Amino acid sequence: MRKIVFTAVAGSLVGLGGIPSFAAADDLKVSVWGGNWQELTQDTAGACYEKKTGEKITYITGGTIDRLTKAKLAAGSPETDVTITTSHVGWLYVSANLFEELDMSRIEARADMSEQAFVSPYHIGAFTYVYTIGWRTDLMPEGTEFASWADLWKPDYKGMLGMPDFDPSHMIAVSAILEGASPQEWQKGSEKLKALKPNVKAFFNSDATGQNMIVSGETPVQVMLSTNAYYQQAQGVPIKLAVPKEGAVVGLDTVSIDKGSKNLDKAYIFINCMLEPQAQAVLADKHKLGPLNVKTKMAPETAALPGMFMPDQLDKQIIVDAKLRAEKLNEWRTWFAENMRN
Repeated sequence: MRKIVFTAVAGSLVGLGGIPSFAAADDLKVSVWGGNWQELTQDTAGACYEKKTGEKITYITGGTIDRLTKAKLAAGSPETDVTITTSHVGWLYVSANLFEELDMSRIEARADMSEQAFVSPYHIGAFTYVYTIGWRTDLMPEGTEFASWADLWKPDYKGMLGMPDFDPSHMIAVSAILEGASPQEWQKGSEKLKALKPNVKAFFNSDATGQNMIVSGETPVQVMLSTNAYYQQAQGVPIKLAVPKEGAVVGLDTVSIDKGSKNLDKAYIFINCMLEPQAQAVLADKHKLGPLNVKTKMAPETAALPGMFMPDQLDKQIIVDAKLRAEKLNEWRTWFAENMRN
């Protein structure tokens, strides 16, 4: 394994909680989504990093695929030093040689990270969330429940459902599972998924657009991102989440160092800040994201929420292999566009 060189003096200072001198280096630049995703990064790793270094972070924001495209165009001279993205899109960065190989000896929490966190030698898991079924309790009949993913196919929900189309892997996996197959055998669920079309009111091309649709009531039932649902609840929107008996679809976001970064020392400080138990607890309790550091102390009321899982609970949910998702993403998006949107 290739190692990233780190001077003994700086290494000892960081290991002891000291502050190495960064006067000659540029500010750390972090690629992340905007909105509440940037805010939660600032709340956790950002606050820790600024306290340790006395420096600010520059955040470069954008959509998942937009940021990947920019990174490919800037290969060898990256705009940013650290990238936060989904585990499967992270594999697309890896295949394009856009990430540094991580020196795990410099990941301070490595012994406390769950098995799921070690996605590849190039990107490490920071937190989890789920895509599951959410609905507006004020727009649906009293007593509405979704005990199974199969309930989405009920004629009662004709023309009510909102679904993401920027990454159709969630419902492709669910449809296969409902047909007794695995996500690898996704074609076995294709007819099942096409049978859902009458219930689909609209597709959304980003989670932000999905939030707008459920807030306006355009799609009172959604396949939605759990943390966005909890964010909307905090804004007063009456949304309820369910975890169907088959499980929710787990997502995992990762942190990595961009190939060619001139700020390697700072990048490792940022990663260590993201993975420490204190930051992981803030991610869980304030932002409703699942921790991957097993020493995280999640508040009992947070742990009781649908979709909030400690690492040892994830195996009971639907996990689609990140590398498989990366390999199949274009094929799945093409199939989805041709068979669900038309």
